[in-house]
Amino acid sequence: MPLLGAYIVPHPPIIVPEIGKGEEIKIRKTTESYHKAARQIAALKPDTIVVTSPHTIMYSDYFHIAPGRAAKGNFAQFGAKQVSFQAEYDEELVETLEALAEREGIEAGTLGEKDPSLDHGTMVPLYFINQYSKDYKLVRIGLSGLSIPEHYRLGKCIARAAEKQNRRIVFVASGDLSHKLKEDGPYGFAKEGPQFDEEVTEAMAKGDFLRFMEFSPDFCEAAAECGLRSFVIMAGALNNLAVKPTLLSYEGPFGVGYAVCTYEITGEDENRNFDQIFEAKQRAIALENQKKEDPYVKLARFSLETYITTGKYAKLPEELMEEMRSRKAGVFVSLKKYGQLRGCIGTISPVTGSVAEEILRNAVSAGVEDPRFPPVAKEELPELVYSVDVLAEPERIESMEELDVRRYGVIVTSGRKRGLLLPNLEGVESVRQQVAIARKKAGIYDTEAFTMERFEVVRHY
Repeated sequence: MPLLGAYIVPHPPIIVPEIGKGEEIKIRKTTESYHKAARQIAALKPDTIVVTSPHTIMYSDYFHIAPGRAAKGNFAQFGAKQVSFQAEYDEELVETLEALAEREGIEAGTLGEKDPSLDHGTMVPLYFINQYSKDYKLVRIGLSGLSIPEHYRLGKCIARAAEKQNRRIVFVASGDLSHKLKEDGPYGFAKEGPQFDEEVTEAMAKGDFLRFMEFSPDFCEAAAECGLRSFVIMAGALNNLAVKPTLLSYEGPFGVGYAVCTYEITGEDENRNFDQIFEAKQRAIALENQKKEDPYVKLARFSLETYITTGKYAKLPEELMEEMRSRKAGVFVSLKKYGQLRGCIGTISPVTGSVAEEILRNAVSAGVEDPRFPPVAKEELPELVYSVDVLAEPERIESMEELDVRRYGVIVTSGRKRGLLLPNLEGVESVRQQVAIARKKAGIYDTEAFTMERFEVVRHY
């Protein structure tokens, strides 16, 4: 069996004594667990250690695999330049992984390296591992903005590449948990922080990798988590394998969650194919939502599906509610896939003759013209969940005190720059946050004056 074992580890630089200068004693449990995990890795005698890190090169639509023969790094940015590392890369395994990923349609490879230096998400695990063994090669892989199932697929591809190259590998998933555990922590507090850490460590301890994939993106963002996608890649590498999980420790005295968990492989288990289970559940959810869609959402789905399957814009059906035919209003159409945004385009003010026409137009735009996403493919259509927001006329306001994130959306304007954020969005908890996001979308800097409008919506599902 090419995969010998897998490990979830954190990467706080302060755990290194030369950096912590005594503060590392506050995470003694993490240190002790790290040593135990490192001793286990050394005992397995892997040919190659695969490390996934949130702090190496990261792209929104591509997994970066570190290229070359070797890399160096040190902790100079943390005041400990004398603590340095040199790692030899497993070039053959990287080449095989890159080829397999291309064959599988996974956007991953060695292009686009901006900085060849080892990152601290890699060096902290190596700091402990190297105390017990240095007789291994390294493969270093970054995370991406691609979907959770794509991260899982990459993990499966890593395991296949190791098998193809007859490599004995250990997988190290580097990642901290929430960064929002304490008011006096470096990132402040959010109620989602402790909740995320409780739920994710419970999933770790049970080996429940499906739970890793089911966390809401908005919940993860509110918790300011770090390593979840790293853990999902690891889960993919363990696909169809039975594991014995051991949660060695969890603590978060500095306001950031640190967990160490080991996974001993005990055999094969064809029921642990979590990507297939996840996607089947999500398709079932989407199908159930379709049964309950109101006329506004049915029209949006009809519009996009017609365009994707025929290449032509749909015509308005005759059997439409009078309100949809006669009223004019701005409309936003949002698409989600597997709980993640898949597209959202809309009009602040109407540009067509009716709400129905607005829906027809904006549904297609949300599916194929949102610059943040590739166009929706035909095979994705059954997996999409739609919502339609019909906007009331905006009204000028003078103060944030006139806003309510649940009731009102906001439009911010500075010269020709204009940004909008809909109301009642998961993860948007305060008016200041709402306005800040709208300003960011518009490209309005902190130094620029801006005006605000508020509006109400009727949201259709």
